[in-house]
Amino acid sequence: MDFAPDPDHEAIVDAVDAVCSQFADAYWSACDREHRFPWEFYEQMAAGGWIGIAIPTEFGGGGQGITEAALVLNRIAASGAGMNGSSAVHLTMFGLNPVVKFGSDRLKAEFLPRAATGDLHVAFGVTEPDAGTDTSRIATRAVDDGSGGFVVTGRKIWTTKALESEVCLLLARTDGEPGSFDGLSLFLVDLDERHVDIAPIPKLGRNAVASCEVAYDELPVEGWRLVGERGRGFHHILHGLNPERILLAGMACGLGEVAIRRAVAYAKEREVFGRPIGANQAIAHPLAQAHMELEAAKTMMLLAAWRYDHGLDCAEHANTAKYLAAEASYRAADQALQTHGGLGYAEEYHVERYWREARLQRLAPVSQEMTCNFIAQKVLGLPRSY
Repeated sequence: MDFAPDPDHEAIVDAVDAVCSQFADAYWSACDREHRFPWEFYEQMAAGGWIGIAIPTEFGGGGQGITEAALVLNRIAASGAGMNGSSAVHLTMFGLNPVVKFGSDRLKAEFLPRAATGDLHVAFGVTEPDAGTDTSRIATRAVDDGSGGFVVTGRKIWTTKALESEVCLLLARTDGEPGSFDGLSLFLVDLDERHVDIAPIPKLGRNAVASCEVAYDELPVEGWRLVGERGRGFHHILHGLNPERILLAGMACGLGEVAIRRAVAYAKEREVFGRPIGANQAIAHPLAQAHMELEAAKTMMLLAAWRYDHGLDCAEHANTAKYLAAEASYRAADQALQTHGGLGYAEEYHVERYWREARLQRLAPVSQEMTCNFIAQKVLGLPRSY
């Protein structure tokens, strides 16, 4: 890796910051409070080509890597948009990556150009109510229809942006029984309301972008909607999951950054006992520690992204980046709330929103405990514990 300043990356940061500066904290608080998708922001990002930044140029995208996509999401979150802003656009960035890698020419030509312009909204359907973290237990079925296509029946949960999306990258079982990663296949399906029921899940935070339970009732899927090889869907979707962890790390670091920025500004202005509270080490040191932890997590995120973009194995680095960023983001947001004292609990100062969103990072898209299990088993070679 080259740690010298990259003019292209600096240009991306400046341009995204300029777009985000048009949307103040009050906008994001209103979207969150009203459970309203941030359409105005989304349209600005689409118009600038940022949503399609990682889609190949031959399909109208920016032709950049996961590194550049992570920088975009980092700046969105750091602007104060947090998870509401970054989640509004990030699924197109990583969700279609398996289509880019393994999709047929027809699949790419049909959907990638529309995704690059922001016209196509994409959801990601993997997790199920009875499977949870154990993807091998997926039971949603895609049954042969006898004419080269499939019929899908099952339930998914925590499908982000399903309400706004036209298509979903769906992992379903075509062969074998639950308990095996073999036999899972990946499809890009229409969210056809005649066969699909979508219900938003009431939740703690990030309410501008809904997370949904989705029921599929004999949804017809044409054969050409299969992504890659039948039965190899889990292996294909890893090209979405590792980038997802990297992008989430970038988002988490940005969220932690804005929380610290707000806390520092408040600590400089708020006076108690005749001096700014930031002069007290009990305030200053935790903020300094949170800043250092965020910088370390961001460096690991950039390493993981660089390895992915250069075709190197990055599973350890992507999982490590997500883990470190989630911890650093939450500690930063929690310390920001603590620095504000009682006012940190008030909506006026916005840090309570950052805190609610930062807590999510330790749960999704994979829990911290499962990340530790992965590192223990796959990197350290320890016996499997589950």
